Amino acid sequence: MIGSGFGGLAAAIRLGARGYRVTVLERLEQSGGRARVHRQDGFTFDAGPTIVTAPFLFEELWQLAGRRMADDVALVPMKPFYRIRFEDGATFDYSGDVAAMREEVRRFSPADVAGYERFMQRSEAICRVGFEELGHVPFESVGDMLHIAPDLLRLSGHRSVYSVVASYIRDERLRTIFSFHPLLIGGNPFRASAIYCLIAHLERRWGVHFAMGGTGRLVEGLCDLIREQGNVIRCGADVARIRVKWGAATGVEMTDGSWIDADIVVSNADSAFTYTQLLKDHPRRRWSDRRLAASRSSMGLFVWYFGTNQKYPEVAHHTIMMGPRYRELLADIFDHKILAEDFSLYLHRPTATDPLLAPPGHDGFYVLAPVPNLAGGQDWASLGEPYRQRIERYLEASVLPGVSTAIVTSKFTTPQDFADDFLSYRGSGFGLEPVLTQSAWFRPHNRSEDVKNLFLVGAGTHPGAGLPGVLSSARVLDSVVPDAHVFA
Repeated sequence: MIGSGFGGLAAAIRLGARGYRVTVLERLEQSGGRARVHRQDGFTFDAGPTIVTAPFLFEELWQLAGRRMADDVALVPMKPFYRIRFEDGATFDYSGDVAAMREEVRRFSPADVAGYERFMQRSEAICRVGFEELGHVPFESVGDMLHIAPDLLRLSGHRSVYSVVASYIRDERLRTIFSFHPLLIGGNPFRASAIYCLIAHLERRWGVHFAMGGTGRLVEGLCDLIREQGNVIRCGADVARIRVKWGAATGVEMTDGSWIDADIVVSNADSAFTYTQLLKDHPRRRWSDRRLAASRSSMGLFVWYFGTNQKYPEVAHHTIMMGPRYRELLADIFDHKILAEDFSLYLHRPTATDPLLAPPGHDGFYVLAPVPNLAGGQDWASLGEPYRQRIERYLEASVLPGVSTAIVTSKFTTPQDFADDFLSYRGSGFGLEPVLTQSAWFRPHNRSEDVKNLFLVGAGTHPGAGLPGVLSSARVLDSVVPDAHVFA
């Protein structure tokens, strides 16, 4: 197993439950990939994902290992899921409470209540097909795609998330509220397939949760399960290439010159990196360097982690701060690839739920800004600190008064760090952009098209990014990886 992100850890547990002996190879010094943890000055910061949806996908992994998740990790439901704040200070509490949501919509636009309810019915129908029926099903042939084409058309998969939301809702602020979800998986709401409208119902049905101790507790729990299965996790283990003989993966070669033989290889590395670097010496028919260069990558991420010596109890656990522009800002990020003067932000205050993530009397935060990926050519070594200062000034003027004098610890990461640390193609935050022409069959397959006995999991393969997506990519392996006795 190359990589120990959530997709790789989940795949290792599933393969271990089927009798495989698994070695997980992680090039960094801690497991988790994008879900690693930063510990600094008494604060604990989740580096990446902070929102847990579809928790049954995690619970299933514990069951496969003969354990109860509740014995190891405590998940707390978020109420509300998010607080969405607009530039004028207006807020919308987004939750799973049907009556409360109806009233929030009514407060913004009474005329849109009926349209909102119809949109949620559409979201439920899309979720039933797009997630529950197809999220763990492999798409290995054009026929698989053609088979679901009628459903895609019926559910408006050829349209964008925003256009479908706008067909039900007229108020522009509400259109923003119910179309922003693709940004959570690296997509532009104005061109991400409307299949991703399923997220609204997925959250309502299974809730939005937080793991006490941080998302890193989930990583630790999964690693413990792998070890209890008798399998191995090696950190600081850097894979140089996948060894291929007679068209089949036979193991990996490490950067120190050693190698590990294997019956199968599973890559949780970035899919573009897997093909362009780990298989650079092997001829590729489908995922050539040229094709990957022509692909669309998701946006980059600027993430600032900071702790304060005062608490901000009025700030919700999750706050989404919409800037003055929506469509135009996304065009700057995804299309023009310029670093705009304005921004929209996701502000995470985990100490609202778990005060133990900071010293007593302190608050811990991370704030995330979508930015262009490295195709924009930005020099983050010089831009990073000025950009952080702009965000600090904005937060001080809006939801965190006095924060500039309250900060006691600080750290930020940029798209360049994503490229350096996670070997992310173009420094993107979520791999390939989730547009229709890069979804399902059009995405790198879970069973490699170019190398036998090579399999892919994680954000860069089907079904895509986000915790439900990468955990579902590991579920796909149940269908495409042969039973262990085949290699006995």
